[in-house]
Order: sequence, then C-alpha cells, then structure tokens
Amino acid sequence: MDMIGTTMGAGRAAVELSLFSLLPVMVVMLSIMRLAEAAGFLDWVTRLVTPLLRPFGLLGLSVFALLQVSFVSFAAPVATLTTMERRGVSDRHLAATFAMVLAMGQANVVFPMAALGLDVGRFVLVSVLGGLVAAAATYHLLGRHLSRDGPLESSEIDLPAGDEARSILAIINRAGAEAFRIATGAIPIMALALTAVAALKAAGGLDALNWLLAPVLGALGLDPRLVTPTLSKYLGGGLAALGVLADQKASGEIDARFVNAAAGWLVHPLDLPGIAVLTAAGPRVARLWVVAAFGGLTGVLVRTILQASIYGS
Repeated sequence: MDMIGTTMGAGRAAVELSLFSLLPVMVVMLSIMRLAEAAGFLDWVTRLVTPLLRPFGLLGLSVFALLQVSFVSFAAPVATLTTMERRGVSDRHLAATFAMVLAMGQANVVFPMAALGLDVGRFVLVSVLGGLVAAAATYHLLGRHLSRDGPLESSEIDLPAGDEARSILAIINRAGAEAFRIATGAIPIMALALTAVAALKAAGGLDALNWLLAPVLGALGLDPRLVTPTLSKYLGGGLAALGVLADQKASGEIDARFVNAAAGWLVHPLDLPGIAVLTAAGPRVARLWVVAAFGGLTGVLVRTILQASIYGS
C-alpha cells in the first residue's frame, strides 16, 4: 500500500471538502446569523421559543440549528453553535444542542436519498423526535455535571460600537473571517479521518470486516447488508453511506423498504467527519463532544427503532 500517496490523497480531499464545501456554507450561514443578530431577530426568537424548548434542555437559538441540519447540511449548524458559544450559553445547554444536531438527519444526505425511495416527510418527523430525545437525555442525564450558568434570554449583542456595527459589509466581513477560521480548523481532524478510511479501504479492511461481521449479524437477526454502509458511514460520513446505498440499490441488493428502515441508523452527522466539522465551532463545543456524542447516540437509537418498526418486514 502506498501510504504516502494515500495520505496525500486524503489530505487533498480534506482541503477540498473544507474550502470548497464547508467554507461557502459557513460564509452564508454565519452572515445570515450575524445580520439577524444585529437586527435583533435572534433575540426575539430566543425569547419567544425558549419557554417551549426548555423542558428538552434547549434554547430558542437551538431552533436555528434544528432547521439548518434538517434543510441545509450537516455543517450549517456550526454557525449556530458558534453564536451560542460566543454569547456565553451554558455548557449544559450547548451540549444539549450539539447532541440534538448529531442525532438528526442531515439535509445534504436526506434529500438525495429521496431518489432511492426515502419517505422524506416521515423521516424528518422521526428525525426531529430523535433530536429532542438526544437533547433531553444530554441535558437531564448525561450532562448533569455540566455548568448551567449562562444567559438564557440574553438581549446583549456582542458587536463593536459606532457606525461599523451597523454596516452590513462589516458584519459580512467579520462573518467571512470567522467562517474561514472554522473551515481551516476542521482540516487536520478531517485529514486524519479520511486517511484512516482510505488506508483501511486500500488494505482491504472494509471487505475483511464485512466478511467477519456478516455471519455475526445474521446470527443476531440483523441484516448483513448493513455492514458495508455502516462502516462507510461511521468512518467516511453520510455521503459515503449514500454512495454505498446507491450502488446496492442499483444492483438490486436492496429496495426502498430497506432504505427507509436503515435510514435512522445511517443518516445523521454522528460520524468521524461530522464530529470533526462540528467541533470546529469553538473550544467549548470541542470540549463537550463526548457528552454530546453519547446523547446523540441515544437519539439515533430511538430513530433507528422507530424507522425499523415502521418499515421493517
């Protein structure tokens, strides 16, 4: 195996993903968030929605993260997580929002999967339920040791004084600089994750694991067809799983019923690339990723059971 070539290829893919996919999304999302913040819209939404979300350990700003992951992409909630960290939201609420994002289906995989027969409407409803379960489990159980100190309904906006604070161009420029920091910060972890996946594939590791795990899964009553998309997803991300499912569907190995039954387990940002990108939102977000990951896994399991019970044979 050409380890140098594998590493160079993975590094190139990490840079391309960060600068050509993540950076544009971050520039747009952060610009929208900063402009909405300057206009007072974020504070209005926070005051309006927080009482409804508080039982789940969420704040009004969490709604933006929910909408971003559901209808934009897995990377879009970085803008909201960054805003929440900058505003001083408590670790406990921040971890709950992070867990919610990790447990939900990301739009950049969900909508392309409609071509494979995914029932998008029902999937999104189950996804939201899983996200709320993940947030509640993180806030009330897994994150009980985290601090609750922080503004729940802050109306203070951290903007420079004077005319510059009111300049749309200045706000966009600051958002762009912040987006560039986030995108470049995700490159090292992304490169390591992609190198590990590429090396495993080149060494035949995925085929070996598939061969080893298929009989075990069969004995447990689990579908062996899940092995390859599962390994691809958790190591390479949601788009990698989408590619495997598309190949399986084209070859007739799976059908739309299988796609829907497996979607709860395979479609969410709780994987190596997803965590690498989302933890770039800020140092506190990165520090909370373990708690958020376990909370997110709770929501993923709930979604998996629901999707399998609805579409399972």
